[in-house]
Amino acid sequence: MIISAGRQETFPFATPVGVGLIESAINVTRVALFDKPDFLVFIGSAGSYGNYKIFDVVESVTASNIELSLWRNDSYTPIDNVLKIDNIKVESSVIVNSSNYISTNQELCSNFIKNGIDIENMEFYSVLQVAKEFNIPCMGIFVVTNYCNQFAHKDFIANHREAMDKLMQYLIDKKLLLEKP
Repeated sequence: MIISAGRQETFPFATPVGVGLIESAINVTRVALFDKPDFLVFIGSAGSYGNYKIFDVVESVTASNIELSLWRNDSYTPIDNVLKIDNIKVESSVIVNSSNYISTNQELCSNFIKNGIDIENMEFYSVLQVAKEFNIPCMGIFVVTNYCNQFAHKDFIANHREAMDKLMQYLIDKKLLLEKP
């Protein structure tokens, strides 16, 4: 089953699960309980902390949930804030950070790269958490729409349509879709 956040990222072939950590957790849980798939592929946009360029497509099975305040020693967490799905092989070991906030402080974002985290997507951590709980193999496929800096939203808007086209072509090339809808 292919899932996406929804709102701006809707596809005729994907089930929308909601934007952010909470909506996506609730709705992926519904999917797992009432129509449990054999395999989940979450698709969507991502912001790059600097190692990936606009329109790069990235696959991942690893997510983190780290807030910018951690890098300033203004917070801590008792949860395991990095998780990985081990029952799928992907070519790269990219860690996708998820938060209900879009990062715009480029200086603080450099800490993500220093800690091996390359891109951010608002939903992926909760999608993986639910998939892991229900023992559903899961991966994410992301297209970079912006860098995590002061222009993040403006660049996301400017690049979104072309990025979604590139994502659909990638899915066709990977034989996850037969043709563009």
